[in-house]
Amino acid sequence: MPSPAELPIGVFDSGVGGLTVVRALRQQLPREHILYFGDTARVPYGIKSPDTVRQYAAQITDFLLERRVKLLIIACNTVAAVAAAAVRERANVPVLDVIEAGAEAALATTRNNQIGIIGTLTTVNSGAYHQAIKARHAAAQVHSQACPLLVPLVEEGWLDHRVTLLTAQEYLTPLLATNIDTLVLGCTHYPLLRGLLQSVVGEHIRLVDSAEITARRTAERLEADGLLNPGPPPAQLACFVTDVPQRFRFIGEQFLGEPLNHIELLRW
Repeated sequence: MPSPAELPIGVFDSGVGGLTVVRALRQQLPREHILYFGDTARVPYGIKSPDTVRQYAAQITDFLLERRVKLLIIACNTVAAVAAAAVRERANVPVLDVIEAGAEAALATTRNNQIGIIGTLTTVNSGAYHQAIKARHAAAQVHSQACPLLVPLVEEGWLDHRVTLLTAQEYLTPLLATNIDTLVLGCTHYPLLRGLLQSVVGEHIRLVDSAEITARRTAERLEADGLLNPGPPPAQLACFVTDVPQRFRFIGEQFLGEPLNHIELLRW
């Protein structure tokens, strides 16, 4: 029977995008075991209603809690935007989410308090980033743009495709007409397009993804609770997906730079 500190961290997202958080966790916390859930059968979440997203989040939360995770990370901006409170009410372990981390990172990055947000329709319409940023710094100006086609393009593996470039240019043009100096990648899929997005906005605009600060906050919380795993690295990474594990493996291994040896297909 493992001790509480030896239990895994649970991370979940609508698809492959949450592996951006897993990569940061693996770099900062190499001793921590991770259970990752990618809901690849129902991606994208960002075009679904908040009630549907909350239903999906509840199912995944219960799945990970049954496997005795010691901490949950909502690595999906859409879930964090509309279902974080519901997940926290359901969970008996600490819950961290990428929106709080992203808001903090954006304010630490901006030089002129003009911050752009790109995300799914549900994330942008929720106003969650706007609220989180303004709550920390009322003088900050937040400019948001929904980019619903980017998640399917990432899930398709079209990370450097001309169609993806043209789509990003179309979405980002309104933001480039503002005076933003910081752009928050408000979806965990978007860091997979970091190079392409940087080429569109130019080097003068700094891109922010919340993965690294989420990993840092995870380390701080585990240390405060006495739950850092003392075991030797490398730790185990197990992935659960609801459809097309071959595609998940192909994109995931490219991004993580390591083999995904444990991918289990769930039939829900």
